[in-house]
Parts: sequence; structure tokens; C-alpha cells
Amino acid sequence: MTSHAALRAQLDTLTTEAFRPELADIDRLSTLEIARVMNAEDATVPTAVAGQLEAIAAAVDAIAVRMAAGGRLVYAGAGTAGRLGVLDASECPPTFNTDPARVVGLIAGGPSALLKAVEGAEDSRELAAEDLTALDIGPDDTVIGVSASGRTPYAIGAVDFARARGALTVGLSCNAGSALAAAADHGIEVVVGPELLTGSTRLKAGTAQKLVLNLISTVTMIRLGKTYGNLMVDVRASNEKLRARSRRIVALATGAADAEIEAALSTTDGEVKNAILVLLGGVDGPTAAKLLTAAGGHLRAALAEAGRQATLP
Repeated sequence: MTSHAALRAQLDTLTTEAFRPELADIDRLSTLEIARVMNAEDATVPTAVAGQLEAIAAAVDAIAVRMAAGGRLVYAGAGTAGRLGVLDASECPPTFNTDPARVVGLIAGGPSALLKAVEGAEDSRELAAEDLTALDIGPDDTVIGVSASGRTPYAIGAVDFARARGALTVGLSCNAGSALAAAADHGIEVVVGPELLTGSTRLKAGTAQKLVLNLISTVTMIRLGKTYGNLMVDVRASNEKLRARSRRIVALATGAADAEIEAALSTTDGEVKNAILVLLGGVDGPTAAKLLTAAGGHLRAALAEAGRQATLP
């Protein structure tokens, strides 16, 4: 059997690659009918994700422990999976005020692969090892291999290399019994079934991966104290919209008047979490910063300590 024949036989076994004869005439439907069929397909994805919530939660708890110790979260994938990892990583700094080096997205073939496929990149385990070597991956880090098929050499290579370095590993795929999940410490397999367009895993599989990555990064950041309730108190105010959002978040958290909010943000150099602590904890800006540092960035713990100190004689 040639390598091409072997690959075709392998693809024939994957749920994500299955052909759906009932949709063979979809191109003859009206635009609205096609849209309805596609929308109905998409509606099945959250249920598939729900079936993996326990596995996702277990992975998040392990990730949070390592990130609290200073570790990094690294996504590694090819094609759509790689792009989704880069997207999720790039959204963490403005949303949670993380250092861009703390959550990293690696795509097979490098940044140019975001816009144009790089020939053969996804088939290279060695390329994954090179990319992770450049990051000096270690025991405090987490590497999440992302692959709809669960067989992409780049993603599996990333997980194998990271695990050998002592890092925590997660394998996210959309096929059951995948090689990627088997290689990782934590396997997450969201089986969404065959695609509307045969093999186009940017559809349901891509949506599932986006939902899972949202869950992983968001819940991890909640565990790390990046929120106060459901407020993004570590938001980075890098433009006028975010500055307005910062003021609104402080207002929602404290109920303070506009003048008080402006004063608190001024004394804390625009840091939302610190400003809330100033207003609710009755401390000054420098004290707020010290309390948050001592509390590992957790606002509720810092508020409790501020209240404790206020009752001391």
C-alpha cells in the first residue's frame, strides 16, 4: 500500500471525514435552505462540547496550578486548528492583561501560515519540536495540541516533545480514540460528526475547538483571579473603548460616583482591579498594589485582607 493509499484509508476511518449522501444535492437547495441546514448542524456542537466538560475542567485545574507557578499555556496546531489557537492566545492580553509570552499560539509553518498554507508543515513532528525548543518548554508549562482529526503529526509531535520535557499536555480533537488524546495527559475529544461539506473541519470541528479553547482560557483566568465575579477586572485599557469599559467595570463593582472612579483610576495608573480595591477596601493606590501582590492577584482575597487590617487596633 502506498503512502497516499494508506493516508486515504486512514481518513476513511475518521468521523470528521465521513461522506454524507443525504447532503449530496445540497447545492441544488435555495440559499435560505442551505443556511437552515448549516445552522441546524452548528446547533449540535454545544451538546458535543457538553459531553467533554469533565475532561475540560480536569485539564483547566491542572493548567491553573502551573500558570499560578509562573508557567505558560501554549497551543500548537496546523491549519484551522493552529489559527484558532493563535486567535485565543492573542485575545488573552487585552481581555485579561496577561503578558503576551504567558499564552502562546504556535501554528505549523509559522506566522505566514495564518494567511496561506505552508506545504508539508503539518506533517512535521520535528518542526513542532523546534518551535517548542525555541520556547524552552519546561515542567511549569502546558502544551495543548489541537487537531480536528487527532492525527496531525505537528500537534502530536508537540505533545510528545512537551511531555518528554515534563510539561503538562492536553490533546484536543474531534474524533474518538485519537492518537493525539492518547499521547496527552488530558485527552479532550469533542465528536461533532461528519461535516456539511465532507472533510471541511473549519465548520463544526472548528466551532467546537473554538468553544473548548474559550472554555480553557477563560476558566483558567477565572481560577487565576483575573475576574471579580463576572467582571473582567484585569482588562487592559489600550484604547478609548477599553478605557470606557474600565470605568464601567469599576462602577459595576463598586457603585461609586464618576468622580470617585476617576480619582481611583488615577491613583492606580488606570489598573481596574487596584481601583476597585481602593474604593471597596478603603486603601490608597500603593497599598492596593501591595495587597494584590500578596494575594497573588486575587481581588476577593485582597479585599478580605484589607478588611482584616482595617479592624486591627
